[in-house]
Amino acid sequence: MIETSITTQDSIANAETHSPDSIRVLVAKLGLDGHDRGAKVVARILRDAGMEVVYTGLYKSPNEVVSAAIQEDVDVIGVSLLSGSHVPLFRELGRCLREQNAEHIFVVAGGVIPEHDYTALLDGGVDAIVPQEARADLIVTTIKNLIAARGRI
Repeated sequence: MIETSITTQDSIANAETHSPDSIRVLVAKLGLDGHDRGAKVVARILRDAGMEVVYTGLYKSPNEVVSAAIQEDVDVIGVSLLSGSHVPLFRELGRCLREQNAEHIFVVAGGVIPEHDYTALLDGGVDAIVPQEARADLIVTTIKNLIAARGRI
């Protein structure tokens, strides 16, 4: 299993208690982006909104994130980036999702992403982009709307 911030015992407990109606989100930090305070805040916001959250920690490759998302049976991958490498990293994440037949997993981008890059990200497989200044309710609503579009909630 890919190393995540939760223990193996926690992973087993999550698998045993996973409700098919709950929204499962994997929060990830791709590449060399070493700032995870925002990702941890978002993880807490999602958890407080009733979602099941897995946080992978820092310095993950797109392939590691997709593998963890598949193993954890998540609905959404949420990635927060501050490093300026968002376009190539999200393209690679999309490629990995396609390669592993996991395109059913939504991708939500957040962090410091200039508006002029939104089109490239959306064309590359990102399903939603949450602006840096977004309030907690917008983050939660964005994810719930993606899941609702599939008729799950």
